[in-house]
Amino acid sequence: MAVYQLIINAEIFRGRYRKSFEHPEAIPANEMVEYRFSLHAADHTFLKGHRIKVQVQSTWFPLYDRNPQKFLPNIMTASPGDFSKATQRVYPASHLILPLAP
Repeated sequence: MAVYQLIINAEIFRGRYRKSFEHPEAIPANEMVEYRFSLHAADHTFLKGHRIKVQVQSTWFPLYDRNPQKFLPNIMTASPGDFSKATQRVYPASHLILPLAP
């Protein structure tokens, strides 16, 4: 079981809503942007020696709709020409805050 991996939580969080669900906005290119959200569906205890893996993806297709990788008022109306390749960066200053159990 030394290499066993188990998905504890799988959340889809669109970057366009990072500040507000009512007022989506484009993500600035080549700029560090803060994302804050709760993994409210996860309630798991990590024992000593466990490691945590966090994956950041720009799309989860075909499990969820395709991401055109550009800001559109409604991605459901994206045309084939709206889709392009994207590079995601997770900066060294990134962190995950977890509560400690007694």
